[in-house]
Amino acid sequence: MGKLGCTIDGHLNESRFNQPMPWIGLYVAAASAACALAMAVDLFLGFRSRKHWFPCKYFSLNATTLTLIGVAVKLSVDLNTSMPRLQEQLAKLSSDVFLCTVIGNSMPSIGTMENNDMFMNIVALGILVITSMVNICIQLGTGVIYIFWKEHVFVMSLMVILLAILCSSALSVPSTKSYLEMKYKKQHKIAVKECSDQTEHSVAQRLREGLIKYWMMAHTSSPQFVIGRSATCTASGAFCLLSTIVLAGAMVRSYLKPQSFKFCDGESDYKWSITLILIAQTIAVLVGTVAPASRWFTAINFRNQEKANKACKRVFKLEKYWTLKLVEWKERPISSTIVGWYLRKLAHNVKDRVLDLIIGIQIGIVLVCKLVRLISVFIVSRVLICYRFCRKLQWLFKRRTNNSEFESQPRSHLDLRRFVMHLEGEEQLVDLVMEDTRHALDHWLQMGEKQQPKYLAQFFEKFASSENFKGVIEFDSDLVPSLDSEQPPNSWALPLVTLTSIAASLPGTDYNLLRQLGKTVHEGLVYVRDVENNLDAKKELVHIKKAAETVWLGVDLYKKWLDVDLDKMSAQDKTPREIIEQLSDIAKNKFTEFKTREVSGCLPEIPSRWPIKVLAANSMYRICQTILLDNEMRDNMSTDALFEKLTVLISDILGACLINLGHVMTMQCYCSAIEEREGKVRSASLLLGKMEKVLKILERRPLPSSDWDQLGYIDYWRSLSKKKGDLHFNSSSQYTETASSSSSDLYLNIE
Repeated sequence: MGKLGCTIDGHLNESRFNQPMPWIGLYVAAASAACALAMAVDLFLGFRSRKHWFPCKYFSLNATTLTLIGVAVKLSVDLNTSMPRLQEQLAKLSSDVFLCTVIGNSMPSIGTMENNDMFMNIVALGILVITSMVNICIQLGTGVIYIFWKEHVFVMSLMVILLAILCSSALSVPSTKSYLEMKYKKQHKIAVKECSDQTEHSVAQRLREGLIKYWMMAHTSSPQFVIGRSATCTASGAFCLLSTIVLAGAMVRSYLKPQSFKFCDGESDYKWSITLILIAQTIAVLVGTVAPASRWFTAINFRNQEKANKACKRVFKLEKYWTLKLVEWKERPISSTIVGWYLRKLAHNVKDRVLDLIIGIQIGIVLVCKLVRLISVFIVSRVLICYRFCRKLQWLFKRRTNNSEFESQPRSHLDLRRFVMHLEGEEQLVDLVMEDTRHALDHWLQMGEKQQPKYLAQFFEKFASSENFKGVIEFDSDLVPSLDSEQPPNSWALPLVTLTSIAASLPGTDYNLLRQLGKTVHEGLVYVRDVENNLDAKKELVHIKKAAETVWLGVDLYKKWLDVDLDKMSAQDKTPREIIEQLSDIAKNKFTEFKTREVSGCLPEIPSRWPIKVLAANSMYRICQTILLDNEMRDNMSTDALFEKLTVLISDILGACLINLGHVMTMQCYCSAIEEREGKVRSASLLLGKMEKVLKILERRPLPSSDWDQLGYIDYWRSLSKKKGDLHFNSSSQYTETASSSSSDLYLNIE
């Protein structure tokens, strides 16, 4: 290594300029591998959810992925680094094909973007593509790329086409979103009305039928699915697949027939890292091509050979939504700030001519994409016939062998065609889309059924004879004096974990019963959290929920309530009454202790914002004091009897909370953001599959009210007893589904 700076003869010492190049190559390989990993995760999630159009979740057009892509295609913009050998020339080609792949792979992601974000991301990608193409042309002219020049020219042509298709798809996104949003709201009202008329069905059956309708609407109106089944995305999949075939052909010919190529001697400055770049980008191309190719195959699968003739008639018919946004821009007047009649007229004419040109280009791109799709249908029609025949046989076999309750339920009477959100020109796809979409929902429901909680159903069956939900009232008595001037509101979770803590502290409790109770409460708290998170609209229970989570973490993992060892307490030679009194005294002391730690010894004015340990201590004190007020407790109630009483209280509180899950599911099915609806309905479907058996058990119990907006709050249940003196329950068999307006959103309630 020479000395830095000038040499002896005064020239700049360049001996160390190329030493970092292998590490730069490693950086390029790492960026390519990161893109491959993101595309692979999207691929895995698509297969897992049976979305063979593979929505983009982790590899979408954004600042992060554009930066990674810019690093990964460094070889395409490297103008003067020598690339003499086979793997180096192939790495140059793989860099170009990689850029084609990421354009095709990430195309559906533009459907979830806001207009400004979409514009900026496409402009950034366009600058990168144009820069890469210019640099590739320079390298072809200077001889840096001296092999595979035909492949480079062809791939650059595909790059331009894919970028043009991406821009064409982006122009249709605002129009399709607006149209599908309007159509969704209209069909949503119809679905609400139909569900509210089905009073003769059980709650679970009505939820299933409602979810099918909501899933059909949410899935078929998903912006990514709309783009994924469009003519432009179909064509981009074909072109992306073609670029991969070009790279594969070049690699096969290079390694199988090396004598047909004449490569130069020497070594690139990238040295060993060039092999890593080639491997990483080849993997990225192969992984990234699966999604565009699958979208291409899925889209043409929606158009079987019987409908190919009809497709021929429509291939040169352009739907309005492709050019609607451009026409609106053309009809919009130009800014009035332009001074002078002549300049305003000139600007108006220029605007019209430019938009006419863009409209013409847009029409040409869409028609070419439709033609590519039509040619694809004819080419693979025989394969499609075999594919669909095999799928039909598979479905018939599953239907015959699957004896699950869901499969046995009649579904043929549901008219779901009206709930398929389709665009102009997609009328012929309604039946096929409806069939595939329904099977997708079946999949999520069955996944939920496989994840049913093990202990909850048995727990509620055991206490099915419990009268109403009186435990909701009895766990906390108004006769207990308050530790402070005000009381915080009650939540569902905190009484549950407090009662379980008390049960764990009792002496001589059967270990198996206590262990089973702990597992049941642990399972139930997962769904209690769903209820509280969805129905606590005012966010008044945030601190109380945190208190319940903190207490349960200690009880579940360490058998400790705050810092009190419950195992040691249960091992004491004391009666159950003495244990409850001890817990009550500890809770009271901790309340005072935690209160004095606050600034000036005062708690926040709003009780719901008390520190979480203060809330936990207050809950323990009140529940223990309520238990001590029981007449039976004064007669030294046995451990088994007290444990049974605590278990019934837990059953009533947990059951009253979980019966709100039907309302939670219907709330999840209506979401203001079109991009989020599909995920919300999928979550509701999984939840129904998991909890259907539990809901059927809880449905047998009567309810105190039919106001589901209030039944999600435990204090509402308690307030009813204060107003009426006792709970007068309505039979849950009289549930009806009604539509209620909450704020500006429309929800379907199960009453």
